[in-house]
Amino acid sequence: MLPHQIELLSPARDADIGIEAVNHGADAVYIGGPSFGARTSADNRVQDIARLVKHAHRFGSRIYATMNTILRDDELEPARKLAWQLYDAGVDALIIQDMGLLEIGLPPIQLHASTQTDIRTPEKARFLQDAGLSKLVLARELTLPQIAAIRDTLDAERCLIEFFIHGALCVAYSGQCYVSHAHTGRSANRGDCSQACRLPYEVKDSQGRIVAHDKHVLSMKDNNQSDNLRALIDAGARSFKIEGRYKDMGYVKNITAHYRRLFDEILDEQPELARASSGHCTFAFSPDPDQNFNREFTDYFVQGRKEDIGAFDTPKNPGRPIGWVTRVGPNFVELETDDPAVVIHNGDGLCYLDLHKELVGLQINRAEPAGAAGQWRVFPKDDMGGLRHLKRGTVVNRNRDMDWVRTLEKKSADRRIGAWLRLEDSAEGLTLTVTDEDGHCAAATLPCTLEPAKDPAQAEARLRESLSRLGETVFEPIDVSLQLSQPWFVPASLLNPLRRDAIAALETARASAWQRLPRAVPVDPPVAYPEDTLTYLANVYNHKARDFYARHGVKVIASAYESHEEEGEVSLMITKHCVRFSLSLCPKQAKGVTGVQGTIRAEPMSITHGNEKLTLRFDCKPCEMHVVGRIKPNVMQAAPASPLKFYRTRPTSVTAN
Repeated sequence: MLPHQIELLSPARDADIGIEAVNHGADAVYIGGPSFGARTSADNRVQDIARLVKHAHRFGSRIYATMNTILRDDELEPARKLAWQLYDAGVDALIIQDMGLLEIGLPPIQLHASTQTDIRTPEKARFLQDAGLSKLVLARELTLPQIAAIRDTLDAERCLIEFFIHGALCVAYSGQCYVSHAHTGRSANRGDCSQACRLPYEVKDSQGRIVAHDKHVLSMKDNNQSDNLRALIDAGARSFKIEGRYKDMGYVKNITAHYRRLFDEILDEQPELARASSGHCTFAFSPDPDQNFNREFTDYFVQGRKEDIGAFDTPKNPGRPIGWVTRVGPNFVELETDDPAVVIHNGDGLCYLDLHKELVGLQINRAEPAGAAGQWRVFPKDDMGGLRHLKRGTVVNRNRDMDWVRTLEKKSADRRIGAWLRLEDSAEGLTLTVTDEDGHCAAATLPCTLEPAKDPAQAEARLRESLSRLGETVFEPIDVSLQLSQPWFVPASLLNPLRRDAIAALETARASAWQRLPRAVPVDPPVAYPEDTLTYLANVYNHKARDFYARHGVKVIASAYESHEEEGEVSLMITKHCVRFSLSLCPKQAKGVTGVQGTIRAEPMSITHGNEKLTLRFDCKPCEMHVVGRIKPNVMQAAPASPLKFYRTRPTSVTAN
């Protein structure tokens, strides 16, 4: 990938979804292999990834495999073998978190730094570039000026910036959340997060007063940077990533198509930029991010801190308003839609907020018109008794539109590469030359005896029509040129195999010209890491990772939290999200407010869910929140899978006598 290219990077839970991501405009796809990916239930066989690679490379799209968990010592050799298998399958790059992988015999494959490496500063970004990483997935919490500052420290010929533009948001800095492991033994850094951030909590202040009850105060809305793409490009981002390796095919089709259209508009406006792959897409639907599961949208911190970034009422999909209840019957509900033209379908999903502001779902078994336009009677799939507080006047949203779902279950996109066709004659017969929009060229020759056409105009029209029939190939004709000494009659029985042979030769030429992404060469001698001391927050879980940091000048290296060396209270989550700010209790918000200034302090708070209690501490200088707790006794007592002992304190030098 070159510095002027813009890459749309889509997720794939499996190879079939990845293929549709490519068909809907993805310049690259990231997918998990059979192990070591940070989504434990999104694993794939190497053979299936190879099938995806073959399809993607036809369009010049890249495939990146995720190997972004932290690894135990006994996993390093299996990880090395898997890396070679993925390389042999044609994978273009590995997305990694564990620096121990840089100390073993990996294949000459390009390496990208996962967002799990927690890249927030120019210093760390520059270090990872100099250590041999070719692309850096920055923290989602960065602002435009912070992204630009990282851009300014990198060499764009060696290392590019990747940024998440859509999907679910982890409330913690990625790689800096240990709540799941502390409470359940399931490590987020090992791909097995229990998603404690989506739970409801009771929030109390330092005096024990309830500030919020049963609120999902750690649950973020979903990321949507649709309005910030130009600004992100100007700030230096070049790869734009959609979250969603757990998401279904409809989500990937729709969201990929949505951003493909937006980026195509930008590329049309800015000819100095270019797509990172070939071809263009047409869609059988109008992309709409609101149609997929979402917790409503936020652009997070890209344009600075905002108050409305949390999905505090529910972590579920609230959908879009569709109408209100006019009558509740014994086994049905009657509705009136806001727009009389709206159609309610069998199988649609509706929902509403009950009196406790909790989202209640209502799946429709059968829907039928009930009078005038916009009036409907729906029969829920489940018992009416479960529809709490549903009454006349209740506002109803639709969060699943079966008509939309069915549309995306069918073929919904076509991706084609433009090509010029030129037919020439000679004494031996005909030659068809095909040149694609990337400059690849191939030809096929048909020895034959040519007969003059009785109707030249009709013969020429038939030749052009026949040569333009590229059917199910990946190509579409831009122009058909007939460079013939005179009009000839050429039967379809001769022309069709000539066209097929020429297109097959062009596919072969494209495949032969394919080049792997280069593996970056680390700076030698090794550059110093920005810090000389690493705590458990560095996620060092094997001795090769420890050797990596020691080789780069780090003197004190603690082992990862999963090693169970941190027995007391520590920061289990570090986040840019601030509960005080979201509840309008931030001291900075009170500045200048008469009678309030100086009375609000950033004192700790506590959050409780069931028997789980965590402390919220506020570090106002960097404007960050720490969720503090300790590992549960039953988790601590379980033997850690990879017990490690690194230096906990700076070693004392011994002088020989």
